[in-house]
Amino acid sequence: MRENDMLEKDEIFSKVLRAGRRTYFFDVRATKADDYYITITESKKFTEEDGSFHFKKHKIYLYKEDFAAFSEILEEMTAYVLNHKGEEVISERHQKDFKREYTQETTEDSNVSEQVEQKPASEKSFTDIDFDDI
Repeated sequence: MRENDMLEKDEIFSKVLRAGRRTYFFDVRATKADDYYITITESKKFTEEDGSFHFKKHKIYLYKEDFAAFSEILEEMTAYVLNHKGEEVISERHQKDFKREYTQETTEDSNVSEQVEQKPASEKSFTDIDFDDI
């Protein structure tokens, strides 16, 4: 079989979803036995300090025998997120004025609750100690 025939066979049906720095590719492909399966590829663009960039790709192969279970779980998971958090996007990345809420933590020794501010890892303070301090 010619190389062009193989390329045409491989590109049966495709859709692209661009989402910020990520792009998702949904492709229907054919096995050697001429059966179909789906690949889902996440491609994420990373920019270097010098202005150059590269892409990291992750791929999922989804075969027909798994379609029903995959679809059912995906639907269940998306419904769970939307039912519990709604469709509004709330994150530090999407909202520049986002403030983390205080969470309640209970100590085991007492039933006293204290408020603790949750900070991103980049904002956590670091204390340098010597072993002599211990």
